[in-house]
Amino acid sequence: MTNKTSRRAFLAKGLAAGATVGAAGTANAATPDPLITEVQPWASGLGDGVDVSPYGLPISHEADVVRRNVEWLTADTISSINFTPIHALEGTITPQGCAFERHHSGAIEMTKGDYRLMVNGLVDRPLVFTYDDLERFPRENHVYFCECAANTGMEWAGAQLNGVQFTHGMIHNMEYTGVSLRTILEEAGLDTAGDLKDKWVYVEGADASSNGRSIPMEKALDDCLIAFKANGEALRKEHGYPVRLVVPGWEGNMWVKWIRRIEVMDGPVESREETSKYTDTLENGTSRKWTWEMDAKSVVTSPSPQSPITHGKGPLVISGLAWTGRGAITRVDVSKDGGKTWETARLAKDGEKMAMTRFYLDTTWDGEEMLLQSRAMDETGYVQPTKAQLRETRGLNSIYHNNCIQTWLVNSKGEAENVEVS
Repeated sequence: MTNKTSRRAFLAKGLAAGATVGAAGTANAATPDPLITEVQPWASGLGDGVDVSPYGLPISHEADVVRRNVEWLTADTISSINFTPIHALEGTITPQGCAFERHHSGAIEMTKGDYRLMVNGLVDRPLVFTYDDLERFPRENHVYFCECAANTGMEWAGAQLNGVQFTHGMIHNMEYTGVSLRTILEEAGLDTAGDLKDKWVYVEGADASSNGRSIPMEKALDDCLIAFKANGEALRKEHGYPVRLVVPGWEGNMWVKWIRRIEVMDGPVESREETSKYTDTLENGTSRKWTWEMDAKSVVTSPSPQSPITHGKGPLVISGLAWTGRGAITRVDVSKDGGKTWETARLAKDGEKMAMTRFYLDTTWDGEEMLLQSRAMDETGYVQPTKAQLRETRGLNSIYHNNCIQTWLVNSKGEAENVEVS
């Protein structure tokens, strides 16, 4: 059941602890606070005027809330991965400026005027669209998560020394604006009312890597989006400016950036990115041919290694994120003892299809060690598995699609580290 206790009563309960809570920085009127009783510099004169820079930036006090990469994972600046600082964000929407991104041959420079999108293959009217052409079609707005298939991949081998930005940061959640892929295909004369069960589309990017993926027609006509805005503004260069493909709930490599071609075909291409990479290798050495959907997953973002408890004992908000590529999150449970017992977390709002959901567990911390975990469930009834359950099915040869339950050990000082529990 969702915890219905009011926050006021919750805090009052914590304040009853007296000096302990006061020392941790929670409201304590017994000791005069100079930040209240004395006039501060910011109240003694004029503040800054309107920011004259062409694009507003976060205040300097938040300078550490940035994307990070890992040297051993990113050998050069050309084939790069950046990790979202999910430990430092709230809500669910990821600002574009610190959102996960991955590219295979460098982020390319292209103007809207130079942009072209070709639709060819098994269509009645092969067409070429300009950027202006795309903006004339009816638009849609949807919030979706984009997760790299390799997110949490290093955890297959055991608990890593990194915090949640690195274990789970290959993901972002943004509001995309664009034109449905179905609309574009219909414009090219595809009979979407006909028998298309064996048809596929092959989508290709304009960068030098020519990243291309095959998508079953059923998915292409369902919810795929030709997107040209994110969070209300133009796509960033590294996110595929001026136009990218959005494939809700499916692995990020299929979200082709700088999309230049869509070909309707009788079967999949089986390109480099869907054969040599992005397949799940099992314990016996064989690999699954197609693994597209991202299964239900969650993680506690605070407390976590990069977001320790700093206020001492008393009221504590455990916060995290959950998502699923099979629909909407319906429930998240949190454990403080490594999975022995579970409490149902409070969802910030009802889960949305293929979008991240924020969850909270309002609790009281007594200073004892905790083994923090979260476990997500989605509308299909799927329950997020433990590492042991995943390894039992898939062995240790996998890299991709690790949606295991993550464990943080929180010590008596409030510091957290990445651990495994048996």
